[in-house]
Amino acid sequence: MKFRIEHEMKGRMRVHLKCQSMTMNQADLLQYYLLDRPNITNVKVYERTGDAVIYYDGLRDQVISALLKFHYGLEDISRLVPEQTGRELNRKYQDQLIGQVVTKAFTTLFFPKILRMVYTGFKSIKYIAQGIKCLKERKIKVELLDATAITVSILRGDFDTASSVMFLLGIGETLEEWTHKRSIDDLARSMSLNIEKVWLKQGDVEVQVPIGQIQEGDLIMVHMGSLVPLDGTVYAGEAMVNQASLTGESMPVKKDKGSSIYAGTVLEEGELVICVKNAVGTTRYEHIVKMIEETEKLKSSAEGKAYHLADRLVPYSLGGTILTYLLTRNVQKALSILMVDFSCALKLAMPISVLTGIKEASTYQITVKGGKYLETIAAADTIVFDKTGTLTKAKPQVVDIIPFDGRDPDEMLRVSACLEEHFPHSMAYAVVHAAKQKRLLHEEMHSKVEYIVAHGISSYIDGERVVIGSNHFVFEDESCIIPEGEEDKFEERPEEYSHLYLAIGGVLAAIICIEDPLREESEAVVNSLRRVGFKKIVMMTGDSDRTAKAIARKVGVDEYYSEVLPDDKANFILEEKKLGHKVVMVGDGINDSPALSAADVGIAISEGAAIAREIADITISADDLFELVSLKMLSTSLMKRIKNNYRFVIGFNLGLIVLGVSGVIMPTTSAMLHNTSTLLISLKSMTNLLD
Repeated sequence: MKFRIEHEMKGRMRVHLKCQSMTMNQADLLQYYLLDRPNITNVKVYERTGDAVIYYDGLRDQVISALLKFHYGLEDISRLVPEQTGRELNRKYQDQLIGQVVTKAFTTLFFPKILRMVYTGFKSIKYIAQGIKCLKERKIKVELLDATAITVSILRGDFDTASSVMFLLGIGETLEEWTHKRSIDDLARSMSLNIEKVWLKQGDVEVQVPIGQIQEGDLIMVHMGSLVPLDGTVYAGEAMVNQASLTGESMPVKKDKGSSIYAGTVLEEGELVICVKNAVGTTRYEHIVKMIEETEKLKSSAEGKAYHLADRLVPYSLGGTILTYLLTRNVQKALSILMVDFSCALKLAMPISVLTGIKEASTYQITVKGGKYLETIAAADTIVFDKTGTLTKAKPQVVDIIPFDGRDPDEMLRVSACLEEHFPHSMAYAVVHAAKQKRLLHEEMHSKVEYIVAHGISSYIDGERVVIGSNHFVFEDESCIIPEGEEDKFEERPEEYSHLYLAIGGVLAAIICIEDPLREESEAVVNSLRRVGFKKIVMMTGDSDRTAKAIARKVGVDEYYSEVLPDDKANFILEEKKLGHKVVMVGDGINDSPALSAADVGIAISEGAAIAREIADITISADDLFELVSLKMLSTSLMKRIKNNYRFVIGFNLGLIVLGVSGVIMPTTSAMLHNTSTLLISLKSMTNLLD
């Protein structure tokens, strides 16, 4: 592609593309192509002007080379572009704002007075109708106040004031709607699917293939704890499906043969064979947007208080207007109160602050599914951590295979990987990765695989029952035995590692030793969380007491609990809530889902199980626990901003009322200052909460 460098400085370059015009789709193709380059950190493409601003690390020549190689027909470039990018939405509201400003300027400069009066009168019909509707419903709301101010101005012949009030109200409505829609769009996009491979059913065998290869009518297998990747109909199997991401329902729904099932839902129990209906899976984004818009998920109690306070203040504004007129018989002084509308700023600034907080969280790779969760994080005093994949690294490693009964260790790893690859858990990933490193490829040689939450996996190979999982599951639940004469070998297993036990035909076949290294930042994060407001920090794990105690001592938690089951975690959280604590739960596995649901706020680590991410209220995609500290600081800053907004709105508008009633300023000046302050505080509310 041909281009001209307009301006550049270290790490930043602005270029102008030498093309006649650029469509929104072309702008998206260029933007996401550049973002896919390893040294480019951020890109802004302006389709109106054909310009692109590129931020990069490293060599300038690499950026220029990437631009020269780019053209719209590049193979596979379209797969880089998300289903929804937000560009079309932003363009719509930009055009709307420009249209409002241009219309106002044109009518003011070129319309004769009589035509301006007619135009203003026509525009006022909408606002007056809303005011009349409030009266019919016997409600005194902000719409009534706006209608009264506009009507009185027109009756006094002050059409310029009425026009200015309506213009500023229109601008405010557009800004509020744009910010709200943009935040919903960002949130829905971050919640949309990001699945690369699925299990395709071919006869009695499951084969893992890229999702792009799936066609309508194909049969795919979805196991417990996994995300449903595509829309379809249940072909075989029975399962309990969590549909909260689409319908908002908290309870799972039973699905069996013939039931419709949708992309983005999660299998809590059971497994399904699904006949694919929508191969591209494009319906999830629309489902999420609809769900968010139709529920109160984005509403925090602070927003609700702002709306209620705004409506409660309306009668006082009307009463003050009437009282001032009765006492002074001065229409202008009375109008000065009517022109000052507390509710505009309250109803605009608070939602914008919350939605800005959600948007800013996304820049830290944190997905917040509702404003109320940021508010709860700010008030939270207790945080509970799962250990595996949370305080420890999300990438545990197999360090040793201890075979029993004369078995080959590589063969035991191959069998283990064959079972574990069907289920999303950090330990399972470690086993599968170790087998791949040793090039231990396998055919699907087992029958149906069954997953028992927080315990292990069972199946049959060549007619023999094969189980893999915890000590409790293998030796107590399954009653497996240690081969005769190898008891000492079993007792000498290294305690510094976590262990997976593999048994074949009721006899221990191997112990897989897994090292789950502690995250380097864990201790510093725990200390930082304490400084930013958490009074109680707890770790809970299914590991042995010896392992849990060592980890707890290293990271510095206040309490730890070992050998716990999923229900134990949830019950602990419920007890803490009964004591009046606001509890945050951080986890990543299927066995964390009950605790994530029980907590005031559940936070899932993105690399964990799909069901954990789906149930959680907040998801952290960044591989850095310090984002928990950022989240707490951002939430605290948000609540501080909201309180400051309250003080400013009440104080400033009260000052305008006093100045208007005392005759210092005219009603038109009151209206201008009030609306200007509303826009300024709204713009201020759009700025970042953290430096």
